[in-house]
Amino acid sequence: MVSKRRLSKSEDKESLMEDASKARKQPLSKKTKKSHIPNAVEENDSVFVKLLKTSGVILKTGESQNQLAVDQIIFQKKLFQTLRKHPSYPKIIEEFVSGLESYIEDQDSFRNCLLSCERLQDEEASMGTSYSKSLIKLLLGIDILQPAIIKTLFEKLPEFLFEKMTSDGINMPRLIISQLKWLDRVVDGKDLTTKIMQLISIAPEYLQHDFITSLPEILGDSQHADVGKELSDLLMENTSLTVPILDVLSSLRLDSNLLSKVRQLMMGKLCSVRLDDLPVIIKFILHSITATDALEVISELREKLDLQHCILPSRLQASQSKLKSKGRPSYLGNQESSGQDCVILLFDVIKSAVRYEKIISEAWIKAIESIDSVSEHKIFDLAMLLIIYSTNTQTKKYIERVLRNKIRSGCIQEQLLQSTFCIHHLVLKDVCPSILSLAQSLFHSLDQSIISFGSLLYKYAFKFFDTYCQQEVVGALVTHICSGNEAEVDTALDALLELILLNPSAMRLNAVFVKGILDYLDNMSPQQIRKLFYILSTLAFSKQHEASSHIQDDMHLVIRKQLSSSIFKYKLIGIIGAVTMANIMATDRSRSNLTQGRSELSNEECTQVTTLLQLVHSCSEQSPWASALYYDEFANLIQGGKLAPKVLEWVGQTIFDGFQDAFVVDFCVVPEGDFSFPVKALYGLEEYNTRDGIAINLLPLLFSQDLAKDGGRMTSQESGQKLVSPLCLAPHFRLLRLCVERQHDGNLEEIDGLLDCPVFLTDLEPGERLKSMSAKEHSFMCSLIFLTLNWFREVVNAFCQQTSPEMKGKVLTRLKHIVELQKILEKYLAVTPDYVPPLANFDLETLDVTPHTSTAGSAKIRKKGKIGRKQKADGSKTSSPDTLSKEDNSECHPTPSDRSQLNKEFPGKEEKMSVSLQNYHTFFRELDIEVFSILHCGLVTKFILDTEMHTEATEVVQLGPPELLFLLEDLAQKVENMLIPPVARRVPFLKNKGSRDIGFSHLRQRSSQEIAHCVVQLLTPMCNHLENIHNYFQCLATENHGVVDGPGVKVQEYYIMVSCYQRLLQIFLGLFSWSGFFEPENRNLLYSALEVLTSRLKQREHEQPLEELLSQSFHYLQNFHHSIPSFQCAFYLIRLLMVILEKSTAPAQNKEKIASLARQFLCRVWPSGEEKNNISSDQLHALLCIYLEHTGSVLKAIEEIAGVGVPELINSPKAASASTFPTLSRHTFVIFFRVMMAELEKTVRGLQAGTAADSQQIHEEKLLYWNMAVRDFSVLINLIKVFDSRPVLHVCLKYGRLFVEAFLKQCMPLLDFSFRKHREDVLSLLETFQLDTRLLHHLCGHSKIHQDMRLTKHVPLLKKTLELLVCRVKAMLILNNCREAFWLGNLKNRDLQGEEIISQNSQESTADESEDDMSSQVSKSKITEDGEEDEANAEEKEQDSDEIYDDSE
Repeated sequence: MVSKRRLSKSEDKESLMEDASKARKQPLSKKTKKSHIPNAVEENDSVFVKLLKTSGVILKTGESQNQLAVDQIIFQKKLFQTLRKHPSYPKIIEEFVSGLESYIEDQDSFRNCLLSCERLQDEEASMGTSYSKSLIKLLLGIDILQPAIIKTLFEKLPEFLFEKMTSDGINMPRLIISQLKWLDRVVDGKDLTTKIMQLISIAPEYLQHDFITSLPEILGDSQHADVGKELSDLLMENTSLTVPILDVLSSLRLDSNLLSKVRQLMMGKLCSVRLDDLPVIIKFILHSITATDALEVISELREKLDLQHCILPSRLQASQSKLKSKGRPSYLGNQESSGQDCVILLFDVIKSAVRYEKIISEAWIKAIESIDSVSEHKIFDLAMLLIIYSTNTQTKKYIERVLRNKIRSGCIQEQLLQSTFCIHHLVLKDVCPSILSLAQSLFHSLDQSIISFGSLLYKYAFKFFDTYCQQEVVGALVTHICSGNEAEVDTALDALLELILLNPSAMRLNAVFVKGILDYLDNMSPQQIRKLFYILSTLAFSKQHEASSHIQDDMHLVIRKQLSSSIFKYKLIGIIGAVTMANIMATDRSRSNLTQGRSELSNEECTQVTTLLQLVHSCSEQSPWASALYYDEFANLIQGGKLAPKVLEWVGQTIFDGFQDAFVVDFCVVPEGDFSFPVKALYGLEEYNTRDGIAINLLPLLFSQDLAKDGGRMTSQESGQKLVSPLCLAPHFRLLRLCVERQHDGNLEEIDGLLDCPVFLTDLEPGERLKSMSAKEHSFMCSLIFLTLNWFREVVNAFCQQTSPEMKGKVLTRLKHIVELQKILEKYLAVTPDYVPPLANFDLETLDVTPHTSTAGSAKIRKKGKIGRKQKADGSKTSSPDTLSKEDNSECHPTPSDRSQLNKEFPGKEEKMSVSLQNYHTFFRELDIEVFSILHCGLVTKFILDTEMHTEATEVVQLGPPELLFLLEDLAQKVENMLIPPVARRVPFLKNKGSRDIGFSHLRQRSSQEIAHCVVQLLTPMCNHLENIHNYFQCLATENHGVVDGPGVKVQEYYIMVSCYQRLLQIFLGLFSWSGFFEPENRNLLYSALEVLTSRLKQREHEQPLEELLSQSFHYLQNFHHSIPSFQCAFYLIRLLMVILEKSTAPAQNKEKIASLARQFLCRVWPSGEEKNNISSDQLHALLCIYLEHTGSVLKAIEEIAGVGVPELINSPKAASASTFPTLSRHTFVIFFRVMMAELEKTVRGLQAGTAADSQQIHEEKLLYWNMAVRDFSVLINLIKVFDSRPVLHVCLKYGRLFVEAFLKQCMPLLDFSFRKHREDVLSLLETFQLDTRLLHHLCGHSKIHQDMRLTKHVPLLKKTLELLVCRVKAMLILNNCREAFWLGNLKNRDLQGEEIISQNSQESTADESEDDMSSQVSKSKITEDGEEDEANAEEKEQDSDEIYDDSE
């Protein structure tokens, strides 16, 4: 056998370098033999040629392939046997190799040996494959030849390192190295590894890449470790080889420590590597992750990987496309395309990793979940969540939960989502189905913010993806619209409308899907029907297009069918659809963006619109409700301000004539007829003579309508003129007013006579005749007052923005009339409980509830009980489910409105006459948001009527407290409805919501941004009113020492002012709680609102920072706490301050102020006749939580209340309260107890357990903290001996178990390593806790004896927790070498009073129990848990016991 000469690495490298240098100096042509004849058989007498020929290989000269006459394995076997059996073995091997070396001196011959052999035809036919190895490969498969052949190849290879490719395109070094791949057996792998690594070190860079990437195919597993170490060293020296080295390392079986070391090296270079190298680097990093370090590695990776700056954002492509046509350098386009390709490849690598490696996907989600700051969330994070969602089905629920939490907390906002789609749309396009699936899942949420995020997913998928995805998006949205879930329907309709604005042409292609929604109109609310018809009309009419004609035809068919229906509900749908379609058809195209490209409205189109409107009018005129809805819908259309002038002119004249003929009569012509009541012209604002003037003909119309219903004079009415319903008075006037306003740019002089004209009524004040009137007369009077109120409300809506003093005075007078009429109406309603008023809001939802109005109304009255505060229609929040509504509805009587002025006169009848108009809010006309400009009048500002013509009629008109309260209550409800989202709740399938939006139809036509802007504009006058009321109560407190019923206090006025105060604070709270302030486009609005508050303290400065504005606003609002007149006002003020505080980035400085203020309110005596009804339980609970959450030390605060306030309460008379905390009474004790227990448990649960490695000082601080916590728990738990009501015991069982669990998890690890150094402290802690847990055990027995299901359901979990505590204490003793101190015994089961609970087994265990009781006296401390007692002897000073409950009874 040929001896192998082993050189050192340096010697080998030097020899290789020498060979390579010689090769460069000596051209290959010199080595070529001249004697060879091309394509001839090699004939010589060398051993090499003879043996090959004998074994079956025929060598060829020139460029012809060597021929293999036998099978490859047979050749190898023959040659091996020939060599082994040769007489001169092993010398024959040297001769054979020398012959090979001589033969391959010729380049052609060497090349032929490296290329595959040619199989002879007959042999090839007999084999299953035509593949054939090269001669060198065959020789390398013979073990006795392999080392020498490898040595020869590596000696030969340097000759070709620096040569170009041969003429036939063959790269000799690559060809040589390829011979070493996939050998069946490597005889000396270590030597081969050494040689190839030395070769890599001297090879040119392009060959280094090839040699390195070939390593896994050449080396055996045993060499992987050595190669890995050398490659990692090479990686540090030569960064240009990063990609091939990492690629190879990922394919080798290496030690985890080495991989971790290389991974850290790559992590450090991640920010500076080329984008082309990134996929391989990320692949290696993900490949090297283990379960223990996955989260750490992924967290570091997402921090350092920022793809946003690696590529040119795709959103710039549109603007850059112009540059391409103007000679833009092609390499820029190639660079951008290459960048996108690399990013796509990178995401493919990541997809593969997260699909097949569960630990990677879970770690990635956890890494994103752990981010708290909004600014730390990256585009890459959101893209990864979407990709993992699509590739790993097992993590879908987890990702949905993470996304929901992020959306709720505001961490993932629209801008981040838009940027994600914008930059990575090519990647996300491949996972479009999963994105739509995620959006669908989010749509099913109960939280509106989550549903909105799902809508954004649809929006950006439509914007950035291809036509197929767009079709899928539209189909999914249509499915949501037809689902019947209202939140889904609303959001999906809004999304469709956005898509139309985003890409009208693409939406027209999918219009056929949207058109299908027309089959599901039955289950939609009016607002949703408006949106749908607006969407369809926009698609059909926004641009003249042949594809749109079929939509127009279908819409016309549906609308005509609905209008002609005999079913009233469908007629209303037809009215809404027709008016909405007319809106789009008759849009003023000079203003609209949707109708660009269309000419002005032609005469033909104008005729189409007027024909459609005439059709609606003719189809609805037989029904007063349909007519009223038509007028309201038409008014909303005109209010939008988009109607073309031609149509507006026709409408204005038609409406004006119709209203005048129907409702206006001459003042001098007194109606004649057989009326039940004498007709009088009332509520006129000017003196009329008998020859001129007009009046509203209300009572006669109502009387005629009643007669028509009864069928008494139907024929006579029809013979004269058509019956006009008084129901249409207010809607018809609203339409008339808006037409005139639009035609004359806000000037209403043409109809200003309607502001001050009287109304034909009768004497409305009931007086003594109230009891003598019949039920029918009561109903008639109620209807008359309702209609009059709605007329005045629309008059106020119309003229509230007129600027002349005379007009303002008249509007204020009408406002006073409304307040007066509401007082009268309450008197009638009190004696007419089943009365159903005439409708004022004419949408479908209102009509659906009409048959149930009487029963619902009486039920509401019964439910409200003593709440008799007056509220008008729009100001109601009867059915609003959000938090503010609940708090307000739970208030008791300390803040009644001006109704109390009436009731105070009849104190004995107050309960009997208590009627809340909020139960009738559906039947009042809605006040426009512009009405609140009246608030600018102020409380004391006087407006003198312009009386140049009638000087004798001069009078002073001002906005009084009742009118102010009327406006504030209505505004508070509007703010609540528009700016505060409702509490999420699942709506039953195919059920309409119907409750929250009743009475807010016009308001809902506006966006929340518009409403917020309007309220901000009103902040200045509201601050004026707030300060005036503050001064009122300050003066009152000074004059009467805060006594409400003092000699100088007007009680009626006092309660109205209290209500005004509360409403103002509610409005402020609703405004600043609006979530829209977090959106970038509304930041300026927030600045404006805060500047108004800040300017009340000091002169306004320009461009103040947000923090300064928040601080000043907080200070301004805080100043009002001195004059707070009621607990409800105090609660709203605290919440308002908290909302201001939440917007600050540094809230810590004002946190203590919140706590101090909350404590002051808890310690204040609130004025009220009945203390127990003065304070709402929910509000007291919330205020106490606020105090404990914001105070510096929760434990000290609890100790003060439980240790000072409660003993005062115990020692006070039954009806009294604690002197330190007047809000703490026997009635409110359970609230205090519940909050204190909950906050105590929450506090200790949040305390870190600590480790043995912590410093001694930390251990002592934590031990001291737990001592205080257990002491507080002990004080609270012992209060059940005095206050043993079921709610208190329930709280004790629930939070007692949670506290013990927290003690187990957080405190016991601390005691484990604190026992030796702080023995006495630990013993004291456990001794105190023992008494508490024994009391908990007694409570379990008490619950069992009384068989209270609400209490006993907590007993099993509590007993289990107490048993765990026994085991845990035993483990602590064993850990501290005190095992002998632990033993068990039985204690008696007792109830709360300490009496023994008798059971059938109790007699048998008497002796043992007595013995245990005696033995327990020996120990210093006891810890009793759930019936088992663990005692330490006197030397160990430790005992733990647990009482085992006897269940044998």
